[in-house]
Amino acid sequence: MKSLRLLGVTALTAGFILASDAVLVEEIIAKVNGDIITRSELERSEHQAEAELRQRNLTGARLKEAMEERTKNALRDRIDQLLLVAKGKELNINVDPEISKYIAKLQLDSKIADPDKFQQFVHEQTGMPFEDYKSEIKSSMLTERVIRDEIARGVQVKPDELRKYYDEHKADFVRDERVFLREILISTDGKDQAGIAAVEKKAKDVAARAAKGEKFSELARDNSDAASAPQGGDIGGFEKGKLRKDIEDAVWDQPRGFVSPPLKVSNGFLILRVEDHQKAGQATFEEVQNEIMDKLFTPRMQPAIRDYLTKLRQQAFLEIKPGYVDSGAAPGKDTTWVDPAQLKPETVSKEEVANQSRRKKFLGIVPIPGTTSVKSKDSSSR
Repeated sequence: MKSLRLLGVTALTAGFILASDAVLVEEIIAKVNGDIITRSELERSEHQAEAELRQRNLTGARLKEAMEERTKNALRDRIDQLLLVAKGKELNINVDPEISKYIAKLQLDSKIADPDKFQQFVHEQTGMPFEDYKSEIKSSMLTERVIRDEIARGVQVKPDELRKYYDEHKADFVRDERVFLREILISTDGKDQAGIAAVEKKAKDVAARAAKGEKFSELARDNSDAASAPQGGDIGGFEKGKLRKDIEDAVWDQPRGFVSPPLKVSNGFLILRVEDHQKAGQATFEEVQNEIMDKLFTPRMQPAIRDYLTKLRQQAFLEIKPGYVDSGAAPGKDTTWVDPAQLKPETVSKEEVANQSRRKKFLGIVPIPGTTSVKSKDSSSR
């Protein structure tokens, strides 16, 4: 749900947005500068988190534990995002070109040329209106840019630290032999003999183009019928004996960059590219340098992000409804919820109005310096 703005909301009562007939529309649980967070936003994020965790095959106690952690930090994470997005706008960070490229690639990957049908596809896949989805993408990109520009640049890992870690943990970098592959599958499902022949011809043409140097990931994205197409055909690494024998024989001893001819499989023709062949034994420092960087950088980055977000909280207007907890709260920051229903308008009685009028008349008469006489403030000087 796109964040609702406080400006333009005509009825705020006890943290609820009310329609004219007093029917509950949404419950507000936090106010962050000019934005609000609603209960349904948190509920939706929890549903998305559960779906994500189940996709990672978490079940039982592990799923429960992970969900408890996500639920505990749900409000914190939403406040974090709103603060970072606001900071991005304050810094005049423009991510519109990146959004356009992202949406264009998404449409290309979906193979849906018609704009209206593509927007309907996005709605079906995300459960969000297309414009709201674009807004979420923009928020995500702004957040990433602020973290990169304002925080990550200050977190340093020196080259000698990388080498020291490698020397002290060499046993962690002993590798099994593996081949890393990309694939293009041209499907023959539902094809008759003539259709199969046409598919085989197309597969040979695509394989020839890849062998001549066309970018395999783009050929996969545009031509493959496999689930890996949006990822450029990347299917990861395989140890000896994990692939079907005829496929393993076709790629195992080949050099990096090798493109196979089309291989006949049960549902079409398969083209494979060898991305890398990792030999068994001790990996060199150069091979694992990026992996070590991740190991050292991440533990330093997370505290730096939280420190930065604490400072943003200290500077922000922030109110949180009772019963909800910001697990990233800034120490000493007052986030007491102010109920609009308790903000009573100031009233004045008729007697007070009359007294004020008499007081104004009295104040309109001032003494003349050096005398006991008085004159009206409206009198002309003589």
